[in-house]
Amino acid sequence: MPARNPRDRADREARRRAREYAAKQAVHAQRRKRRRRDELIGLIAFLVVLALATAAQITYATVGPGKPVAKPTTSATAAPTPTPTPTATVPPKALSENRTWTGSITLDSVRLGFTLDGKAAPQAVANFVSLVKKGFYTGLTCHRLTTGSSHVLQCGDPKGDGTGGPGYSFGPIENAPKNQIYPTGDLAMARVGGNADSQGSQFFLVYSTSGFPNDAAGGYTVFGHVTSGLPGLRSAITSKGTDNGTNDGKPKVPTKITAVTVK
Repeated sequence: MPARNPRDRADREARRRAREYAAKQAVHAQRRKRRRRDELIGLIAFLVVLALATAAQITYATVGPGKPVAKPTTSATAAPTPTPTPTATVPPKALSENRTWTGSITLDSVRLGFTLDGKAAPQAVANFVSLVKKGFYTGLTCHRLTTGSSHVLQCGDPKGDGTGGPGYSFGPIENAPKNQIYPTGDLAMARVGGNADSQGSQFFLVYSTSGFPNDAAGGYTVFGHVTSGLPGLRSAITSKGTDNGTNDGKPKVPTKITAVTVK
């Protein structure tokens, strides 16, 4: 057998080292590529979460849980439009008598008992009691249901589309929770986003505890609380969702105020 040439051995060793170096470089390149891909995916996920959080905050700050689109003395759009002349007078606070009222409101066939706090929210209670005694609410619809991050049923608009009112508006906000949490059963005044003086006849019922970040108006006037009937409301109306399948729209079950009493 011929003796091995030292040069051949050196060549083979050089080729082996070259292959090992190329393999290591390929592994490093693959790792860099995977790391860049992971960083890109992470950045995209962060931007999506940030966009969703920003959109949610803007929605809360500008729309609110029980937003009426317009009120007689307020424009809901940024465009300059004539301010409608009030056609009625805001009831005086004295009508609330600085006391607790009791009553009931029937939505379709679901009867809800409630109390009103005339001491904590005298203007809103005076307004609600006055409208009830005039028969204003009887026959009106509940035109808005939210089922996502907030859980409210909004009622009290004579137009049935979120743009109507009693012919006047009032403010400021009364008895808004400092922690921005509205417990199950709260009755609160609806208003135009950011405008504390745009309260009228529209109100919303919190059928499951909800949180609403304060906007420029500083929350929503809580004027009463539902004391009975909520399980029936959830079963017959709110659990059915909205008519358009989203988390904010008209109730899928058409809902009408068939009776209201206070004493």
